[in-house]
Amino acid sequence: MLWDDYATAWSGLHGGFDPRRASFLVRGWVRIAYGIGSWLARRGISPMAVTTAGLLVCLTVPAAVLLGRWGGLLAAVLVLVAALADGLDGAVAVITGRTTRLGYVYDSVADRLGELAWLTAFWLAGAPDWLVVAAGAVSWLQEYGRARAAAAGMSEIGVVTVAERPTRVLVAIFGLLPTALMTASTTVAAAVWLALSLVGGVQLAIAVQRALGRSDPG
Repeated sequence: MLWDDYATAWSGLHGGFDPRRASFLVRGWVRIAYGIGSWLARRGISPMAVTTAGLLVCLTVPAAVLLGRWGGLLAAVLVLVAALADGLDGAVAVITGRTTRLGYVYDSVADRLGELAWLTAFWLAGAPDWLVVAAGAVSWLQEYGRARAAAAGMSEIGVVTVAERPTRVLVAIFGLLPTALMTASTTVAAAVWLALSLVGGVQLAIAVQRALGRSDPG
């Protein structure tokens, strides 16, 4: 599959967002995913295999935190690797023409389980349990609300909030990275996760009201 064909197909799966007109960073990342995804596709690796690999990497993040002083550094690297896999499974699916509803659901479930592992790592590294639970609950509520709104007729994305998955990836990485030097870093990261999720939830609520409110009678 050529780049232009891939970009068109990718755009159709992401609410019409065209990566060819995106910022340098977004366009660069999508092109990297396209290149690596093409390599994986030529070797017969399925999208679900990539998703599973990313999930397994996520599940090792809490264990990495327990390894000692520099465990946070390893945990941050594992989150980065898992995030790369999360982008590559979609690329492989588009390139091979294997985008399925089952794969979409599996990918979404894997994302939530992966984030649960990252938040568990925050807790193991010293973040308060109530803050970790609140951060996870609010961000997952946003994803659930988006899914229900999409089922009710809203476009798949609705709005790009400040608390999308790439943001949560960055918060997890920069929260775990300095744990060797600053034990409170995961508490700060959990608080940032929660704050951004609250703002993102408000953004999504406004978008849902605009998208679905017009079609409601009265």
